[in-house]
Amino acid sequence: MLEHAIWWQVYPLGALGAPIRWGWKDDGQAHRLRNLEPWLDYVVELGCNGILFGPLFESTTHGYDTTDHLKIDRRLGTNEDFDWLIAECQRRGLHVILDGVFNHLGVQHPLTLAAQRGEPSPVIMAADGYPQHWEGHLDLAELDHNDPATEDLVVEAMEFWLARGIAGWRLDVAYSVPNDFWARVTQRVRADYPGAVFLGEIIHGDYLGLIDEGHLDTVTQYELWKGIWSSLKDRNLWELAHALERHNEFSAHHRMQIFVGNHDVDRIASVVGDDGAAIAASILFSLPGIPSIYQGDEQAFRGVKGEGASSDDQIRAPLPASPAELTEFGWWMYRHYQALVAARRRHPWLVDARVEVLEKANEQLTYRVSGRGDGSLTVRIDLVAPSIRLEFDDGDLVEYRP
Repeated sequence: MLEHAIWWQVYPLGALGAPIRWGWKDDGQAHRLRNLEPWLDYVVELGCNGILFGPLFESTTHGYDTTDHLKIDRRLGTNEDFDWLIAECQRRGLHVILDGVFNHLGVQHPLTLAAQRGEPSPVIMAADGYPQHWEGHLDLAELDHNDPATEDLVVEAMEFWLARGIAGWRLDVAYSVPNDFWARVTQRVRADYPGAVFLGEIIHGDYLGLIDEGHLDTVTQYELWKGIWSSLKDRNLWELAHALERHNEFSAHHRMQIFVGNHDVDRIASVVGDDGAAIAASILFSLPGIPSIYQGDEQAFRGVKGEGASSDDQIRAPLPASPAELTEFGWWMYRHYQALVAARRRHPWLVDARVEVLEKANEQLTYRVSGRGDGSLTVRIDLVAPSIRLEFDDGDLVEYRP
């Protein structure tokens, strides 16, 4: 599956307008997952063949404070709504990846409450008698990954949803979990689901070590993300050249999950403007790896992270009720993404290609992307113009020039 995967990433609690703050009350819209139906054809028409979902399981706020891994969040719907969603995705040829939050639990999870009562639990308790909070987040309680109960909890959750038709898992903050824990879990799960996909989130650290030692399929390539937006913003393509050379080293060993936006970072169009966002998308789809598109980036959505409890609101804003309600201003970017995805579909060798930087200057860069058999692509970036040109050796051409 991964050799052809292009994912549309969606943060469902935000995209579907669910209440997120502490103390939210049921607003009577308990089946929000079904509101995704008009967006499924939109995703297919974009050219994607998979959806990478953010948290879907029962929680109290933003979804990463899980309270029940076997139940769809009541703000989004029911397990039956999820089954409907899977069926609709499968009917359109869309694979589904779910976000698995297995480094920690919500403080309202039954296992966290049990630990506070002194009962057996894999939740780590701090010396002050409270759960050990992950990175200082008071709503998150760390799990002990040396406790067999944690391994059983994760395997049960993974297999429960794989049995309902998902293709695999995004492993939230995988870098905070021992690699050997992932190795044990994936070995157990693959015994019954050999095709399951495992994507590890890692921001910095040993990317290849997490894949190899954790027995994962791929990890998030944050180095490349940083190199793309930062080089465009600062008009310093030497930084991008370095990032491409690093990406080439990683790609010689594994397929990396590549992106220019996700639910945790400022919108690419807010960082580098419309022209920069179009160039960033072109870079993304010219490179080896497994690309994903964050909901709305293909429409040049804006949004920057703030501070406090509402810090992610702008980058996780609700989608309209249907694509028909999108404003006219973003469709040019959608068509640009369509052209890029289509070109990648016509040249599937890109997923395992190699990258060579040919010429570099502050505001101009040329690199070649070559297949491991036949096929090559020359990419020319000019930030003065601004423009980017993707020329394939078979005569295919995708160009952005405002």
